[in-house]
Amino acid sequence: MLPADYIASTFLFLSAFFRVAPKSTVQFGSTTLNGASYLNGSVEFYGGIPYAEPPLGDLRFKPPVYRRRLTVPTLNASAYGMACLQPTTSVSNDTGSEDCLTINVYKPAGLAKDVTLPVMAWIHGGGFKLGASYEFNATELVAQSIARGTPIVYVNFNYRLGPLGFAPGREALEQNALNLGLRDQLAALKWVQDNIAFFNGDKDKVTVFGESAGAISAGVLHLNSNLKGLAHAMILESGSPGTGMVYDAHRRQADWDNFVHAIPECAHRTSDSIACLQQANVSTSDILQAYLTANAESAFDYPWVPTLDGPDGLLPDLPSVLMDEGRFTRVPFITGTVLDEGTLFATPHMSSAAMIHSYLISNYSASDEIVDKLIALYPDDPAFGSPFGTGDKTFGLNPQWKRYAAIIGDLLFISHCRAIAQNAAKFGIDAFGYRFNDAGAQPVLEPFFSNIPADLSYLGVAHTTEIPYVYGYTSLLSNPPSAAPLARMIADYWLSFATSLNPNDGLGINRPQWPKYTVKYPTILQLSSANTSAIPDDFREAQIEFINSNAKALRR
Repeated sequence: MLPADYIASTFLFLSAFFRVAPKSTVQFGSTTLNGASYLNGSVEFYGGIPYAEPPLGDLRFKPPVYRRRLTVPTLNASAYGMACLQPTTSVSNDTGSEDCLTINVYKPAGLAKDVTLPVMAWIHGGGFKLGASYEFNATELVAQSIARGTPIVYVNFNYRLGPLGFAPGREALEQNALNLGLRDQLAALKWVQDNIAFFNGDKDKVTVFGESAGAISAGVLHLNSNLKGLAHAMILESGSPGTGMVYDAHRRQADWDNFVHAIPECAHRTSDSIACLQQANVSTSDILQAYLTANAESAFDYPWVPTLDGPDGLLPDLPSVLMDEGRFTRVPFITGTVLDEGTLFATPHMSSAAMIHSYLISNYSASDEIVDKLIALYPDDPAFGSPFGTGDKTFGLNPQWKRYAAIIGDLLFISHCRAIAQNAAKFGIDAFGYRFNDAGAQPVLEPFFSNIPADLSYLGVAHTTEIPYVYGYTSLLSNPPSAAPLARMIADYWLSFATSLNPNDGLGINRPQWPKYTVKYPTILQLSSANTSAIPDDFREAQIEFINSNAKALRR
């Protein structure tokens, strides 16, 4: 049960809601792009545009070879490109392709050439092993930006996933093959700088935003100077640079070995496996099968993730260390989480404190002492567990599951969100924090995903639930009935921030003032149909303070 599956089910379904008008065109250097248009021709779409050479053959496990322009006279840009290679989902049955480094643009139609608009660049999530740009249709978001008088250009893109994008191990370190997916993202953002003017975008007003792995990615890029000049603001939804534990390349050597050993042509190449994998006789299907095998054999839920890559890399040290030392790009940002971040990630069979202890030790490498203290801070009482506010209900699961869901949500997401907001306040950077808490909100759109329980109340306000609100999918937001107005409000906050660096521009739907997060007043905005209001950021104060004060020991 992975968030990316829910996301895919929603956004693939969305195509039924948007009627395609006659083709649109844009002149992209010497190439004419033939795109599509939506909503009676008011929003134009150009998709599947290569921003790098296909990472095939000799370019496997190599940094992206940037592609600034096209050499063909015309390109059919009316549809998204293929997803990057990944395990098939039961929604789309799409395993993607290695030829996947493409970018997509939505823009208002009918603009004069000299008009330039702020840009919102989305990085998709999916645990660095799933997901694709085609899962996100920005038609409604762009339409709302037009209606409120602050039109924007929207961009999203694919990046390499799994072992192709996040190879771990000694050889990846030696061959400069770590964090290739992050380098793909930087290449895509460079493409925005070089080319977004062709689509009426302002390269100096780019807000990078993302959810889950997308927010983690944006946060990691924020921690080094590579982001400077590529973005002037960020929005981090349910993710930050320290979400998930951060290790050096050797930590997941076994995952790389399992991947290589599953490819017959390379199984015995212990010192030059990357060179072997770049050979033409290693097919994409070979890579995919090995990917699946390595996933199944891994000791980790998420084996392919950003890795420490040295002083000149994208992630030279633990995020907590880099933040404490002020080693990050100074840009304003929004950061926040949903109420029940941990429920989608909590192992359903968790049935004792001993199991919680064992799982935390094996996955997060902390000492027995720290893990024992952490568990003790969370009461052994389901009324205090997640989903929060559900009293003694256990949803047919062991009460320890709710306890663990509370711990893992704080450990992976909420503690990091608070840490980066506090850090911004300390360094005088404008930051706005939120907590999404719309009772009844679904993890994207579960009815279109077939093999999950019909009753999702045990998930609470779970990871991914805010995404349809941000994208303004009002036609899909019928539960709760007040979801559609809240969606318009949230999209207005996001659009206001992207166009003015302040979520409070007074345009669009009437909405409460969103205060900055400061040292003196650490306040966040609760986003809820029932009561959107400013609240103090002090819930579970002792628990989150313990996690953040032990950041190094917890590899964050």
